[in-house]
Amino acid sequence: MATIKDIAKKAGVSIATVSRVLNYDTTLSVSDETKKRIFEVAEELDYKKKAVVRKTEIGKIALFQWYTEKEELEDLYYMSIRLGVENRCRHHGIQVIKYFQDSFEELKGEDIHGLIAIGKFSSRQISDLASVTENIVFVDYSPDEDQYDSVVVDMERATMKILDYLLEKGHKEIGYIGGREAYKDQATVIEDSRELAFKRYLTGKGLLDEKFMYIGGFSVDQGCTLMKQAIEDHGDRLPTAFFAGNDPIAIGALRALLEAGISVPERVNIIGINDISVSKYVFPALSTVKVYTEQMGETAVDTLLERNEGRTIAKKITFPTKLIIRNSSF
Repeated sequence: MATIKDIAKKAGVSIATVSRVLNYDTTLSVSDETKKRIFEVAEELDYKKKAVVRKTEIGKIALFQWYTEKEELEDLYYMSIRLGVENRCRHHGIQVIKYFQDSFEELKGEDIHGLIAIGKFSSRQISDLASVTENIVFVDYSPDEDQYDSVVVDMERATMKILDYLLEKGHKEIGYIGGREAYKDQATVIEDSRELAFKRYLTGKGLLDEKFMYIGGFSVDQGCTLMKQAIEDHGDRLPTAFFAGNDPIAIGALRALLEAGISVPERVNIIGINDISVSKYVFPALSTVKVYTEQMGETAVDTLLERNEGRTIAKKITFPTKLIIRNSSF
């Protein structure tokens, strides 16, 4: 594992700056560009690069993210997928052009031979992307598995892994702090599979208590705000464990608990999901479910190349996950 010193050296900043950025210190005044550089270096040092397989003649491909560049800094899950795509393209000698959600008009003018779409898109947005190229691979979303290739994660199973672990440890009151997302054209709110799986699984066990569920956005600030609300609502009756819908939410929840003088994990256990690179650097180090984001990005490129070589049947690839227990739970 890379150290904070390693990250600081490669990013060209101080160790203190890296530590504060990785811990989402809100009192730190630093540019988004510096944050981006630190987060990308942390991801890259955590990523085991593979040897070049072969050179491929495919022309240019586009990488399209449903996030803006600023939003990506709030949720490193998508940054990690993007870096996996870029590294795989580099290994194959493929030119990749990056576009974020707010630059679709620029994409329409490009001569590309395929597109990797990272995130979630409405029917209208998918139609817009298909007008640029029919050779599309969706990552973290499968809008139509009969027509489009996709690379996804089984979030329901990941949720059950977390709940099984907490139940085995004797927790009877388990809270949930999560988020909901909407398509960028505001077409509709997207149902979150983690929230649905949480409710269904604990209902089946006779343990669901919806007063312990808090829903907002998928950011550190939202995690902190929602946990503060939970602390205010329940006081000494706060659940002994919380499942957070992603790692940034979990990191924010940790901050709120520590600011309130509530011991983690002695009083409250926290488990997130994704295992973004910064999860191991926060205090206490975050327990989480690892999602193989870099490999998802790699696989998206390989899947696009298969289409280029003549495959006509759509393919949906589902990645496994792995529970990683660190210091925020026991």
